[in-house]
Amino acid sequence: MVRTISILGSTGSIGTQTLEVAASCGIRVAVLAANRSIDLLERQARQFHPILVAAADPTAAANLAQRLSDTDITVLSGEEGVRTAAELPQADTVVNALVGVAGLRPTLAAIDAGKRIALANKETLACGGPLVMSRAWSRGAEIIPVDSEHSAIFQSLQGNRRGDVKRILLTASGGPFYGWSREELETVTPERALQHPNWDMGAKVTIDSATLMNKGLELLEAMALFGLPPEKIEILIHRESILHSAVEYCDNSVVGQMGAPDMRLPIQYALTWPARTPGPAKPLDLFSAGQLTFAKPDLEAFPCLALAIQAAKEGGVAPTILNAANEVAVSRFLAGKAGFMDIPKIVEDALKHVPRQQLTLSALYRADEQARKRAAAWPERP
Repeated sequence: MVRTISILGSTGSIGTQTLEVAASCGIRVAVLAANRSIDLLERQARQFHPILVAAADPTAAANLAQRLSDTDITVLSGEEGVRTAAELPQADTVVNALVGVAGLRPTLAAIDAGKRIALANKETLACGGPLVMSRAWSRGAEIIPVDSEHSAIFQSLQGNRRGDVKRILLTASGGPFYGWSREELETVTPERALQHPNWDMGAKVTIDSATLMNKGLELLEAMALFGLPPEKIEILIHRESILHSAVEYCDNSVVGQMGAPDMRLPIQYALTWPARTPGPAKPLDLFSAGQLTFAKPDLEAFPCLALAIQAAKEGGVAPTILNAANEVAVSRFLAGKAGFMDIPKIVEDALKHVPRQQLTLSALYRADEQARKRAAAWPERP
């Protein structure tokens, strides 16, 4: 099926790869939205000629509008502009590749508009999973995962009954510091943490992969997407990133999805499902793949994952607190204001001190704000 898409976060890693898929598969791009990367956004707009371009930053949007004044492309700004981008009637599918909890409101807007959402913004479901999935069900909106692991699970469920699922096997690369001790991790710099062994991702997601917080957020996302408790989701370190995840059924059969570590494959599947079409993703050469290995994660060396599991078991606004504090902590680490192992300390402090509330949309945003304030007050690294 040829679809018309809106891309929220078009200048990031997922956004640019989505445009490669669109160009290869003949998918029309109706909307491009980003924050401040105006040079790239202008180039994308001139190449794909969308109906609408939105920049969340008003100053950047004004600059972009001037640059595109020789075209008939509408330029919008601010949160309202991104919301309009998510709702545009001419697009039937919204690719949400925004980073952080900022992706939640556009997801809800796309749900209310009855869109298919190709979801790469894991924080939407990590923080508000029950609210988002319930709303999608009531509005008849489809949420198709773009994360390679959740796409693999989604593909492994096709043609099977959900009631027959015994557990999900959620794979993780282990990041650049697999096998390091807690003491060794104290010395990690931002430059070193940004060197992921397998995947090309944005800075925040790459740091989350290095701390294994990314896998904790994906655990929360999987719980929401597939309606399973944390006890039925097992995390496996799989360094080769060939088996992207699997489902074990009640008869002890395991069905998984394999492929080269290329995000264009799950992006394309989210856009074309239930069809499969040729596309730009690299083929998997099993003869050169070598040995496939699996191991349990080290929760002592990587406490961010342990904290995420704790928040998953607690539920409510605990995952929101976890995510908000982590976003601030990662930002401080990248700015040189916190150490690598300060990240879990900041998150743990927020989980201990931010009050709990019953999960509603207003309570979610309140907990998010309180957790950010708590994390921002953490003493700066000398």
